[in-house]
Formats: sequence, structure tokens, C-alpha cells
Amino acid sequence: MTAHPIYVDVEALQTFTQRVFAAVGLPDEDARQVAENLVHADLRGHAAHGVTRIQIYTERVKRGVVSARPDIKVERTAPTVALVDGDNGSGAVVGNVAMREAIALAKESGVGIGVARRSNHNGSCSYFAMQALPHGFMGFSATNPPLSMAVWGSRGRGLGTNPFAVAIPAGRHPALVVDMSSSVVARGKVVEAAKRGESIPEGWALDPDGNPTTDAKAGEAGVVLPFAGPKGSAIAVLVDVFSGVLSGAAFGALVNNLYADFTNPQDNGHFVAAIDVSRFMATSDFGDRMDQMIDMLKAAPKAKGFEEILMPGEPELRKEEELRRTGILLPPNVVAEIKEVSDPLGIPFPEASDRPLA
Repeated sequence: MTAHPIYVDVEALQTFTQRVFAAVGLPDEDARQVAENLVHADLRGHAAHGVTRIQIYTERVKRGVVSARPDIKVERTAPTVALVDGDNGSGAVVGNVAMREAIALAKESGVGIGVARRSNHNGSCSYFAMQALPHGFMGFSATNPPLSMAVWGSRGRGLGTNPFAVAIPAGRHPALVVDMSSSVVARGKVVEAAKRGESIPEGWALDPDGNPTTDAKAGEAGVVLPFAGPKGSAIAVLVDVFSGVLSGAAFGALVNNLYADFTNPQDNGHFVAAIDVSRFMATSDFGDRMDQMIDMLKAAPKAKGFEEILMPGEPELRKEEELRRTGILLPPNVVAEIKEVSDPLGIPFPEASDRPLA
């Protein structure tokens, strides 16, 4: 185990991760999609959904609770709707099928909606929503992970952190990208803090007895809290309806635990959508209007301590641009966990440096 964080080249990490998933049985293209999904999260600064998930993802494939070679089926039930049966495949692969269908439907009808059932943990929602951007479309993605968050007014696990993402193209400005969970913080950040023996900020979680805690291990055993109290709780309920109830997937307590249940499939549900803005106005006009709105927001008087007003997605874009130069910084515990998977497979970990690569 390295004694300090190390920088790894983005392309090298992508290739390595793809090789790992191919080695545990995924077809090459599926392995590429899962690897791309995880590296995307690291690049956007969402490390809790990044390559730290290699260990649990591969473990579930090796134990047979995730199908390495699913027979994914798509049924178009209306000009704008596709139902996807994921056959218990990897979440990134099933989610890609659903988003690909939504985009195809939007090209034909202006709007496309894809819902998926019998899937698994699918990483960062922005990975799917942003696939609409090269087409000039708006994209939306949501999913329902297993229980880890309290319903407002309770102290037990009643909801997943139920994340969603929206991606909206602009003109000269970068796309507007909102990617967030319904909790104060993604539960993965609590899990990672617990692994590193670090504390967590007050207000993130409750311990198993329902008391506020800054102990990451106690927070991991307890529940994270919804953001903005009842508002975050309500949004989490809506995400579960769209992702789980509507798709025919599991929902609420029926979604099986990623880390604790190695017998039953998770049956996560996904909801994705694409909207062709050219069906409303010329794409260039929409881009100009988005730029005008963003310019107005950025021109607002700055609060004390702020040098710049950033739009949703700008911090992540800047982080991605930085990490593509410097390499992705991986902490020692994550490197050790990854090597526990890759070393027995005979796949060497990429060359790394204790300093930024550029």
C-alpha cells in the first residue's frame, strides 16, 4: 500500500479499468462503458462514484449477483417511450441502453423517455444526462440506490440518496449540468471518510440511535440526511417514483444493498430523458438565450468571500480539465483496494507519480 496519494494518467486509468472488467467476464464494449462511467465520476470530482467502486462492482460480478453478459431487451411502447429490461446487467451498461433509446426517440419525436428495471448501481447520473449534449438536446437522468437516508421526520433508513442529473446545452458558455443526490452529501463520501478514519461535518448523518454524529463510521452505520430537510426528502420520493415505481424496478426498502447482499440482485431502476430543443426554437436561438440568462446570473452582485459566480457544472468542468492535465489523484486506500482485484488477475496497475503529471 502506498503511503501517500498518487497521480494516474486518465487514459491509462481508463484502459486499466476496462481490462479489469473484461477479465472478470464483461464483453469488451461493456467493460469500456463501465470503466468510462467510473473515470467520468473521478474526473468530475465525484470520487465516491469513481474507480473506488472497482472492488465492489467486480466482486458482485464474480459472485454472480450481477450478470456479466446480460440479455438486455428494449420495448418501445409509444413514439416517445422505451422500456428497458436490464437482465441484471451492470448499471452503466443498462443505463447507456436506456439513454441511447431516449436520444433516438427524441430525434424522431422531439422527446424521448427511457425507463429501466432489473439493473444495478449505475454511478454518476451526469454520465448519462450529458450524453444528450452532443446532439444539442437536454438530458435528464435519475436512479434509486438502496436505503441509506432518513425520510424527513424519521431516524431510520427509508430512502436511497436518490440522485438525479440535468444537462442543458448553451452557446458560448459551457453546458449547464446539475448532478446531485437528494441528501446533504452523497453517502459514498461518508463511506470513503470511514475507510480513511476521518471525521465528517456535523449535519451530514445520524448514528444508528438517531443522534447527530461527526464519526464517519457511526454515520456509515446510521443514515445520511436529506438536503434542506423536507424538500430533499420530497425530491428523493419523486426520484424513487420515476426510477423505481414507474419502471417496474424495486423501490424503497425493496432495492437490495450493494455492499451487504451478495445473494439477490439489486433491481435498481433508472429514468432518463432527452429533449430536442430545436422542436421549440432554432438551436442557435436557444443557445443565445441560455447565454443571456447565464450572463445575467454571473453579473449579480457577489456576496462577501466570493470572487466569481459559477453555474452548475462549471466547478466539475474545471476539475475535469485540471485532472486531464495532472492525472487523477487516488488515495492510498483506494489504490490498495484496486490492486487486491487487479493483481490476482495479472493486470498491472498503471504507472503513477506522487506529483502532478503536468
